[in-house]
Amino acid sequence: MDATSSNPATVDRPGPPASDLVVLGLGYVGLPLAAEAAAAGLRVVGLDVSTSVVESLNQGISHIDDLSPDDISMMLDQGFAATDDPACLASARTIVICVPTPLSPEGGPDLSAVTSAARSIAGNLTPGTLVILESTTYPGTTDEVVRPILEESGLVAGADFHLAFSPERIDPGNTAFGVANTPKVVGGLTDVCGERAAHFYSSFVHTVVRARGTREAEMAKLLENTYRHVNIALVNEMAVFCQELGIDLWDSISAAATKPFGFQAFYPGPGVGGHCIPIDPNYLSYKVKTLGYPFRFVELAQEINGRMPAYVTQRSQELLNESGLALSRSRVLVLGVTYKADIADQRESPARPVARRLAAKGATLTYHDPHVESWTVDGVEIPRSTDLDQALADADLTVLLTDHADYEPKRLAEYARLLLDTRGVLRRTPPETEAEVPAQGRRHVDREGMQVL
Repeated sequence: MDATSSNPATVDRPGPPASDLVVLGLGYVGLPLAAEAAAAGLRVVGLDVSTSVVESLNQGISHIDDLSPDDISMMLDQGFAATDDPACLASARTIVICVPTPLSPEGGPDLSAVTSAARSIAGNLTPGTLVILESTTYPGTTDEVVRPILEESGLVAGADFHLAFSPERIDPGNTAFGVANTPKVVGGLTDVCGERAAHFYSSFVHTVVRARGTREAEMAKLLENTYRHVNIALVNEMAVFCQELGIDLWDSISAAATKPFGFQAFYPGPGVGGHCIPIDPNYLSYKVKTLGYPFRFVELAQEINGRMPAYVTQRSQELLNESGLALSRSRVLVLGVTYKADIADQRESPARPVARRLAAKGATLTYHDPHVESWTVDGVEIPRSTDLDQALADADLTVLLTDHADYEPKRLAEYARLLLDTRGVLRRTPPETEAEVPAQGRRHVDREGMQVL
């Protein structure tokens, strides 16, 4: 049945008004999707299990970095409404699942939110509805996990309703690329399912790319992030031995990046964070293991990136020792605790394992982050510094873990006694001459103490 056809059994059913779209899950993926669809004139309802999220959104309050309160107010003016009542699913022409897919305690995929969402949909599914999964997962999930649950409704995927997968490509904090201008990959359970999903997204996304099927679309997402994961691991491992060899890896990367073909620059850091890089490749590794094969590239990349917090701690200790200080008796300032610059998102941030290791060695920790008002590590609240210049001057060692815009090279060099820069901030501008450093700041400057990971 065509997705635009009505179901006679539901025509007179009391309940929420019909909607063009229900977005199930209103986090970093679902809420921007809902905003873009509402801006394009679609009637959008947001469904979330969190009552506090629902109430806040209906009051015009945003809980993610990429949308301001004004953006939420605009969505409400455009007809958007949030709810925690799954009855809204029965009157939706299209349902998009944007729920979290974390790792289980054993390190495998945790699809509990996806299966819960699918069951809610199955209890309210009507003929002609288009259901799209956007949550990142392993190849086969849409067909092998979501489809059977939805078909418990008595409707058949590809015949009575449409089913597709479209990987989310949200990059929190990216002001250049958002939902509308990032190409959207779509794979349908059948050709008609794919066509329906592509038609839906084309109403508010500039470019829609058709994959052969759901498995190909699911694999595309994992390929994108595994590619980044492996290449970050490569430069992280190179950073370790380049330090031993006395080679400036950042300079080597800059030189290599001048090649106009065959090279893409990746940079070392204190580890990997966010939902995508630390988690998504494990979904692919899990699927490969079910076939009886080890996925050695992913496993090795995970090992290398996972040990970077220990390496940062080692470099911190060495830098202090070179200045005659012991880490166990030093005041260490952690700069930036989010997983990427200029956002508040702390998901899988390497700052926490770094801080955990520094504290275990006896360091007295404080942190500065303009986007995070409070921060705990293993249940212990770390004191926050709000005066950046004073915090830099007071700390025996500053470890820069997130390159927020506030952390300007000149400012760091002016006030920090010792600095370990894990993000290459000091390399963004030519080194200052001593004459350019104000007299009041020179007593804090030790060029040998300004080191890049």
